[in-house]
Amino acid sequence: MKQIKTYDVVVIGSGLGGLVSALLLAQEGKKVCVLEKNNQYGGNLQTFVRDKTIFDTGVHYIGGLNKEENLGKYFSYLNILDQLQLEQLDQDCFDVIHFENDAVGYPQAQGYQNFVTQLLTYFPDEEQALKKYIDAIQYYCNQFPLYNLEKGFGYNEEIMQHSVEMVLNSITQNKKLQAVLIGNGFLSALNYETTPFYVHALTVNSYIQSAWRCVKGGSQITKAFVNELRKHNASLYKHQKVVKLNFQETTLKSCETTDCIYEAQQFVSAIDLQQLFAMFNDTNKAKPYIKRISKLQNGPSVFSVHLVLKPETIRYFNHNLYHFNRVEDAFSHTGNFQENKPKMLVITTNAHQQKQVHARSISVMTYMDYDQVKKWEHSFNTVRNERNRGAEYHQFKDAIVANVLDSLETYFPDIKEQIQSVHTSSPLSYRDYIGTTDGTMYGFEKEASQPLKTLISPKTKVHNLYLTGQNVRLHGILGVTITGFLTVGEMLGKDSFFDKVFKKINHA
Repeated sequence: MKQIKTYDVVVIGSGLGGLVSALLLAQEGKKVCVLEKNNQYGGNLQTFVRDKTIFDTGVHYIGGLNKEENLGKYFSYLNILDQLQLEQLDQDCFDVIHFENDAVGYPQAQGYQNFVTQLLTYFPDEEQALKKYIDAIQYYCNQFPLYNLEKGFGYNEEIMQHSVEMVLNSITQNKKLQAVLIGNGFLSALNYETTPFYVHALTVNSYIQSAWRCVKGGSQITKAFVNELRKHNASLYKHQKVVKLNFQETTLKSCETTDCIYEAQQFVSAIDLQQLFAMFNDTNKAKPYIKRISKLQNGPSVFSVHLVLKPETIRYFNHNLYHFNRVEDAFSHTGNFQENKPKMLVITTNAHQQKQVHARSISVMTYMDYDQVKKWEHSFNTVRNERNRGAEYHQFKDAIVANVLDSLETYFPDIKEQIQSVHTSSPLSYRDYIGTTDGTMYGFEKEASQPLKTLISPKTKVHNLYLTGQNVRLHGILGVTITGFLTVGEMLGKDSFFDKVFKKINHA
């Protein structure tokens, strides 16, 4: 017989959204339990070690972490900011945009005026356009009160229908400048024609404010959350994959893992929505919103190449490189591969210590659609359940690695001789470890033509079940953190909860 455990709130999944929601509820005196299917808490915050070197799964850099900035304030409310060891990226070029056959590296800088100043060197006739771009970024961000730590829950549907293409064309007709401005569109899986401009604005604004790397990886964010949760007597369990939900009409009574039943008054789901809904009974699965959400299109996944470098061979670079074969390749994540050669790369390194001189590792990421690995979709491989996907899969990955290394020689001419070991991950790795249905990086694809279609409420038709995570509002560290606050606001009462939050934040 399974053991029965009872709590005020059970949080299913320990990604950032689950951790934020759990900690906020624990701070409010709730008896909270967090269930994680893997060996590590944290979802995309996880790190992994290869050849004695730490790599990040998804958190390669973070924006807005100064104490007076939005994420810094939210993290301060959660009492985790002071526990983080951070290193600020180069203020004159936190991201550098490169195009093949163009010797110039176009910088994106921290600070609104500095952002304009640094690009003005390369686009001297576009000063007004650069200023209009910064004004547009700030204007769209100001339409979302919680982003700016202000109370307000409505949305301006009209501005949400403005695409990146529409806004940028109103600013400048210079296609190279447009490509530079959206050159780090990997942060939101941007599609020039269809992505709402507000998604771009909310994503890049915090990096322009300030951009940071987590020293020794993003898992320290998870450790800070776990420390705080345990201070508030929350229960956290690994290797507890929820396999069944037990309903009484439209109330969720309990969830089950292979060895335990967890009962609660309220539940929060931070797992993939399609996997959650697959566990609904027939009555609750028949609700129209389930069918609507199930039809939403997921965005792309990622293929990564992780390089462990020989000691003291490549100098540490305190910025990120965005490489494109052509200017036009910056405008869309679709059709990223020509045979086994990707059209764009994100090149970054990990900060293993403060003020390091040489890089110990380099990670290279590029868009990959799930269809490219679909022939191996019935395989499953994690450290806990190792399975070899076969020789053809490894040959497929090796061919991509060879092309990636050829592109890297543009920036690091002798890199092939400076590599100690090579490690890769594909959409299948993302699917198996993170738990998304098809390895998507950022969840549902957002479209300017139907902006409310992917604006999912934290409340469900199951009256004591709430949703959090990147599919509910926005992806990314900041977006998911705000969503966690919104989820708890729905559970406790938005007005009184946010009055309390902002009173404390604004008087800190």
